[in-house]
Amino acid sequence: MSDYILSIDQGTTSTRAVVFDHSGAIVSSAQKEHDQHFPQAGWVEHDAAEIWVNTQEVISGALAEGELAAEQITALGITNQRETTVVWDKSTGEPIYRAVVWQDTRTQSLVDELAAADAAAGTDRFKEQTGLPLATYFSGPKIAWILDHVDGARERAEAGELLFGTMDTWLVWNLTGGTEGGVHLTDVTNASRTLLMNLETLDWNPEICAAIGVPEAVLPQIRSSSETYAECAASSGIPGVPIAGILGDQHAATVGQACFEPGQGKNTYGTGNFMLINTGHEPVHNDQGLLTTLAYQFGDQAPVYALEGSIAVTGSLIQWLRDNLGIIRTAPESEDRAKNVKDHGGAYIVPAFSGLFAPYWRPEARGVVVGLTRYVTADHLCRAALESVAFQSAEVVEAMNASAPEDLTELKVDGGMVVNETLMQFQADILGVEVVRPEVIETTALGAAYAAGLATGYWSSTSALTSNWREGARWSPTMDAAARAERLAEWRKAVERTLNWVE
Repeated sequence: MSDYILSIDQGTTSTRAVVFDHSGAIVSSAQKEHDQHFPQAGWVEHDAAEIWVNTQEVISGALAEGELAAEQITALGITNQRETTVVWDKSTGEPIYRAVVWQDTRTQSLVDELAAADAAAGTDRFKEQTGLPLATYFSGPKIAWILDHVDGARERAEAGELLFGTMDTWLVWNLTGGTEGGVHLTDVTNASRTLLMNLETLDWNPEICAAIGVPEAVLPQIRSSSETYAECAASSGIPGVPIAGILGDQHAATVGQACFEPGQGKNTYGTGNFMLINTGHEPVHNDQGLLTTLAYQFGDQAPVYALEGSIAVTGSLIQWLRDNLGIIRTAPESEDRAKNVKDHGGAYIVPAFSGLFAPYWRPEARGVVVGLTRYVTADHLCRAALESVAFQSAEVVEAMNASAPEDLTELKVDGGMVVNETLMQFQADILGVEVVRPEVIETTALGAAYAAGLATGYWSSTSALTSNWREGARWSPTMDAAARAERLAEWRKAVERTLNWVE
């Protein structure tokens, strides 16, 4: 087939446009970072208008690199950082406040109030309906915060003058014309991360919306992850191209890794780490600190659910070493520095910058560096930072094994950090199972392309997508069981030191 699928991957640190062919291979791509704003401790913001400009630029860049015309694009898929929240004026198209990022913890007081209002349930107050604990992570409290802290916003929202969206919704609205007829919608995977959607009926829950303080008038329509939603407007740079797939980033990676059967899963190594395991057509609740979420829904087929282990800080820890401490100049240098030493030198880093996510869900935790002696160097800290990524994922695997009928036998991995072979070998060692990287590691963008291609007939079935998956590399464990147990015990001691830091 001569035509192609275009995917927009709007992530936490950058926006990419990637063109794929029928084999799932990358034809061309373009990427642009956006600014990270930290107004005060615990606050993380993005400029949604900047992200929209960047999106237009990377679309044109990917087409130019591939020497492609818009007419050669069969469909567009979108994947996005999930819980990041933007509210905008639908008559002007201007955001009323910067986008509040998923890592942001400013809504903790509201979360505490909501939990205290039902002392018996506490943070599980809405878990039966939504699959999620009460936490600053999710979009609903972020919407309420914006409406309560921008003058007149709540009144305007209730009057229907404002719109809310995660980044998929913001981009679709702009791509389809914005103030000139832009469509306001999201898919089930993104909606499932707001703390406002009923998991089983896939619609907004009025009682929860009222309790959190979110007017239903601002909410987008919920659609499946794979269907033709609308065509791109002339202002998009790809006029007439149908938008036909939307998936939150971790759900997109699950599709990109062809995890279509119950028990299949993946771990994505990005700004944070996120492990999803397909649980089939029924939501599975658990008490191991895992989230119950949508994996995907293709058209009018029954939705597929997943268990998720969410880790807030992994790749962003390497950025912290680079941008805040100046220990490294580039992210790949972290591996070079780690290779300079034979081990971690006794040092552990637990990067609880936004509290601890799965499996602990301890918002009061804060990051620590422990085990320091005069022997420890910057190289040891680089190694400890990489090892912290693997340790955090190991704890999520332990929780997954406690919830699943069978233990994990191998781990499929993807995301930017999986090019780091030192990290991948340590991940295999600390898990005691093989770690497998696909040939195409841009599985998030690929999953969005697959969703769009399924909706438009570019790919005929999920079987065709499964046949596209090709192994790229494999790491086998070399650490003995006693050493593994000792390292995990030391890690857990380090985690204990992060707890109860913030009153």
